[in-house]
Amino acid sequence: MPHKGHVYVIDDDPAMRDSLEFLLDSADYAVTLYESALTFLDSMPNLPFGCIVSDVRMPGMDGMDLLKQLKSERARLPVVMMTGHGDVPLAVEAMKLGAIDFIEKPFDDDRLISMIDAALQQASEGARNEAIALDIAARIQTLSPRERQVMDGLVAGLSNKVIAREFDISPRTIEVYRANVMTKMQAGSLSELVRLAMRGGALKD
Repeated sequence: MPHKGHVYVIDDDPAMRDSLEFLLDSADYAVTLYESALTFLDSMPNLPFGCIVSDVRMPGMDGMDLLKQLKSERARLPVVMMTGHGDVPLAVEAMKLGAIDFIEKPFDDDRLISMIDAALQQASEGARNEAIALDIAARIQTLSPRERQVMDGLVAGLSNKVIAREFDISPRTIEVYRANVMTKMQAGSLSELVRLAMRGGALKD
């Protein structure tokens, strides 16, 4: 049966690692255990997308340092941070550094699983949206300079005649450029072109 996603557990306590492995494996996750943040970072370049579940207090590189490192490397993996009782200020700081959520030990098993589910869904939606935006930006790059000018005019609400007058070319020629823009941008209507231009970062302020 296919698993629900990858989870990377980072904790220096062997008993906690074993407990989390049993829990998450039972919840249909593919679990990989790490005894330190450094061993995880060493293997991270070769890992598939997944959720990191890390303890905040560990010898050597702790959870906060891990978050800083992930941020500096622009890693896309969501992080759920485990904290000891009374570490709420530290947990808040962790979320400022990019952790999606935190959970206090001892925690409810179902609550942790819900957090991981939400983290993976939120992160995958973000990655999908980013991929779409990059695809649209790539389409914009295929436009010739004149086609880009025509698209800018269209999304600004200008008519073919106004655009033609602005660039001193015939309205018929603008129609040709407009058709090329719609084809290259894969837009079926002007409203769709506006939405694509917005998502691709082409709308001028």
